[in-house]
Amino acid sequence: LVVGLVPKTSTVNNSDGSFYIRPLNLRVFRWSQSMIYFIEEINRDPNLLPNITLGYRIYDTCGLVALSMRTALSVVSQPLKRNSTGACSSPTVPLIIGDSGSTLSMAISRLLNLFSVPLVSYFASCACLSDKQKFPYFFRTIPSDAYQASALARLVKHFGWTWVGAIGGDDAYGRTALDMFTTEVTRLGVCVAFRVIIPKLPSQLQLQDIVKTIRDSTARVLVAFAIEEDIQPVVEETVRQKVMGKQWVASEAWITSTLISTNYPSFSGTIGFAIRRAEIPGLRTFLHSLQPLADPYNPSAREFWETQFQCSFNTSTPVDSMADPVHYNRICTGQEKIEDTETIYNDVSQLRVTYNMHKAVYAVAHALHNLLMCKKEESSTDKQQQCPDIYNLQPWQVIQYLKEVNYTNVFGDTVYFDEYGDPVASYDLVNWQNGTEGGPLQFVTVGRFDSSLPTEQQLVLHQDSIVWQAGSREVPVSVCSPSCLPGYRKATRKGEPVCCYDCVPCAEGTISKNQSECTLCPEDLWSNPQRDVCIDKQIEFLSYTEGFGMALAATAILGVVTTVTVAVIFLRHRDTALVRANNSELSFLLLLSLAFCFLCALTFLGQPTRWACQLRRTAFGLTFALCLSCLLSKTLVVLMAFRATLPGNNAAQWFRPPQQRLGVFLCSALQCAICVAWLTTAPPYPVKNTWLYRDRIILECHLGSLALFCCVLGYIGCLAAFCFILAFLARKLPSNFNEAKFITFSMIIFCAVWITFIPAYVSSPGKFTVAVEIFAILASSFGVLLCIFAPKCYIIIFMPEKNTKKYLMSQKSSSLPKSTVRAVSNNHKLFTFTAFAEALIQSNLQKVLYLAKESIFACYKIG
Repeated sequence: LVVGLVPKTSTVNNSDGSFYIRPLNLRVFRWSQSMIYFIEEINRDPNLLPNITLGYRIYDTCGLVALSMRTALSVVSQPLKRNSTGACSSPTVPLIIGDSGSTLSMAISRLLNLFSVPLVSYFASCACLSDKQKFPYFFRTIPSDAYQASALARLVKHFGWTWVGAIGGDDAYGRTALDMFTTEVTRLGVCVAFRVIIPKLPSQLQLQDIVKTIRDSTARVLVAFAIEEDIQPVVEETVRQKVMGKQWVASEAWITSTLISTNYPSFSGTIGFAIRRAEIPGLRTFLHSLQPLADPYNPSAREFWETQFQCSFNTSTPVDSMADPVHYNRICTGQEKIEDTETIYNDVSQLRVTYNMHKAVYAVAHALHNLLMCKKEESSTDKQQQCPDIYNLQPWQVIQYLKEVNYTNVFGDTVYFDEYGDPVASYDLVNWQNGTEGGPLQFVTVGRFDSSLPTEQQLVLHQDSIVWQAGSREVPVSVCSPSCLPGYRKATRKGEPVCCYDCVPCAEGTISKNQSECTLCPEDLWSNPQRDVCIDKQIEFLSYTEGFGMALAATAILGVVTTVTVAVIFLRHRDTALVRANNSELSFLLLLSLAFCFLCALTFLGQPTRWACQLRRTAFGLTFALCLSCLLSKTLVVLMAFRATLPGNNAAQWFRPPQQRLGVFLCSALQCAICVAWLTTAPPYPVKNTWLYRDRIILECHLGSLALFCCVLGYIGCLAAFCFILAFLARKLPSNFNEAKFITFSMIIFCAVWITFIPAYVSSPGKFTVAVEIFAILASSFGVLLCIFAPKCYIIIFMPEKNTKKYLMSQKSSSLPKSTVRAVSNNHKLFTFTAFAEALIQSNLQKVLYLAKESIFACYKIG
């Protein structure tokens, strides 16, 4: 005996708060009739439960928890009866199929747990029923709402809806599904604008408040988890208040509701997941064969007949219904034809719950069949294992066989229960679309969901086939804030959900492509002005092609040309008195070093490379060392010529031309040794400076070894300082015979330039650092060139009369002290001015020094 529980009638509230029993639900009545059909089909099958006839009892629970529990208790607590042996036995009710609602099933299952009676539900989808600790004997053929909530959340995410309203019935199904859906969509970044719970018996005021919340919300998409009886009052109030522009997403409990889809065509476009459907052959014929007064007596059949044909039977047979009887003026004959009517009862185009009923009945049959086929097997202990007695079956004996059910039905679907008593989740995505010529709404399958497939293949949509609210083909938009344009980021508003935000431009160096946050560009890239893509950073270095670089290059070339011009002038007048008197060999060597200094500035222009970095630093150190070595040698020569005053001093022999060349070579060689050590240990190398500016890359030369670079600069500074000191000591000597004054001025300029160079170099950013360095090189080079050679060139070119031996000899006597002149005139054996001048002009340094010493010594004696 199989017991079925179905809510063929239901409760509905009155405006005064009371409620009454609604007349027969044709859809649920079809479920009960389908159960009868399936049991009779099993009884006709010789391969399933052979020689066993399944009996059935179907109870109307009216959708009430109290009535459902009372019915279940009455079933399992029937009085004992004697079997064929005379022993007392319990009634053969091994299990119960039902109920349709999750709340009802939870209540019944808790009660049946006391008797170890399994419950197989065809429509209770609450995920809470998967808890085997609370419901160890519960099985179902409808998927758990956990899958539906996940599928709906992914559907919402797929269409880009980030701001949705959620509605649920005030029962275990609605509340649990609503909680799971909210959790899932929140995880996917979707915000729930509002949550509304529909009371089981809502008053008109409560309905108005619910609809007001729906109407006032900016969320255009509404997801509703509720059974048909709960959602219908809300739908009615929504239509009454003419709330438009909302896209409804229905749960499987009402997505295939013919009652709502037929009576409220304005809900066209509603979409949602429905349990899988099947075409069950022979069922329509069986439904049409219903007889209201046939035996065994079916009170629901009589009620259906009277409601369907609007007539009353003239009979005293009681109608076993809790609903108030309705009397019609016409008498029913019982010969009316159901096939002449089109109602939800005989509409077999959407057999979804009915198909679940089919799975439940056949799962029970297969469990009982496996139990019947049980054979005695000899165990390892040689004891006989007793199989259950099919004629004296205890409910707890069926549980293990239900867990092991695994068969493929005639529709090709595999039916089994997992460890939680749940089947594989499989849904059709159904869309309500207007029928042709203004007909009723049609249920069109536009996708599917199958949890048995890999995650990326579970959800399949035919988006082009979907018709949205108001017949639109465009996906509705439901967001709290519009998507930010590329280059903007989301700034969450204080106290509001994360889906409500303001769009703020990304900072420099970051980009955004419809993202919630701006992404930092890689080190070598920078954001474009629109902040939507990273582009290559601007490469910056002091180039020949830019104006500033061209000006510096032109200045350096001018310095080289000027130096060459001076050298040509000196070369053409090399035999004149002025050129010969100023040590022409050192002068030419000094001009050569100055030309190299100007050319050295050109190496600092252009893109830094490995060789360029090494060349510019070493060239700078060597050329300036050579230049200062020449100046130092000239200063020493002049100083020794006029300061060797003691008799018998032979220091002059160390400052003849070979010694001068050797001194210049040694001073330069020491700098060369430092540069070689620098290049071999840690030479300069090019680097990309990305830390100075964020929006561009500065190509510059790294010093390599800072210590050796300081040695190069320190050596140049020592040469300059030593040269300046010596020139300063010789500054008051006769100006026509030495260059001490000009060397002093040149060293003042040189030192001033390089002292001011340090703070300018440190404070100059980017390529201007190189520009400051080039400027210092050019300024110091021009200072030496002009201070040393400009006066001489002026005399040679514009005052040639002063560039004669006679003029120099006439000028020198007036430049010597009077005491020296008197001493010289009184002692012709020691010194004559003519001999001194001739020796100076002839560049005979030894003779000059000797005569100078004798002259100064004579003056000392006279003084």
